Amino acid sequence: MDKRLLCLRHGDGPMDDRITTWCGANQIRCDARRAWQGQDAGQITDDVIGVVVYGGIYNAYDTRKHPFLNDEYRIIDAAMTAGIPLLGICQGAQMIAHHMGAWAGAPTHGNHEFGWYEVTPTGEAGDFLNAPMHFVQSHFHTFDIPNGATHMARSSLFENQAFRVGDRIVGVQFHPEQTMAGFQRWQVRADEWGRWSEPGVQNLETQNRLMLEHDAAQGAWMRSFLDGFFAARA
Repeated sequence: MDKRLLCLRHGDGPMDDRITTWCGANQIRCDARRAWQGQDAGQITDDVIGVVVYGGIYNAYDTRKHPFLNDEYRIIDAAMTAGIPLLGICQGAQMIAHHMGAWAGAPTHGNHEFGWYEVTPTGEAGDFLNAPMHFVQSHFHTFDIPNGATHMARSSLFENQAFRVGDRIVGVQFHPEQTMAGFQRWQVRADEWGRWSEPGVQNLETQNRLMLEHDAAQGAWMRSFLDGFFAARA
């Protein structure tokens, strides 16, 4: 039976991120669903090795404004019930936290992270992250750690960067799936959105320097994480 990774995406850009590449290298179908465009979010069936909820521009709590989020919460709940690996990235992590009853939204400090920021493991990170690393960030919302979850990482601007629930649910605020090409597209769009003047945002020179220094390590970390997280069902 063909295996597939159910990917709930919130944008229509090229599918050249590291999760898509990992699927191709492992003969796994990347089943991309875009509920925000009116597409059904799919079903959890025996061929699904896991679910990834990507980042995006939508508030985790805005189900009335964006009813498609309810369909994605259906998938999140089904993955939890079935006990299959569930990875939330940025908005996806906020949605998992929100679904578990934790707060998610814009913090009062008003800081943004857009660029490459050092993420530091907590004492309970285990083999998730064994030393500080720089990761791509693009957000100003965050989440509280859900009840029963393990807090695994922080940054200087945002205390909650990663959590784990058991060994099947992980939420990360950063973007380890992003490549240099993908981040450069975000830089172009930042001009349209006026992001460069927001507090906490790195300037273009700093972003490009850190990207060249840390992209390879981020890519290696992500491949290792995906190999371990989805290995049992893949």
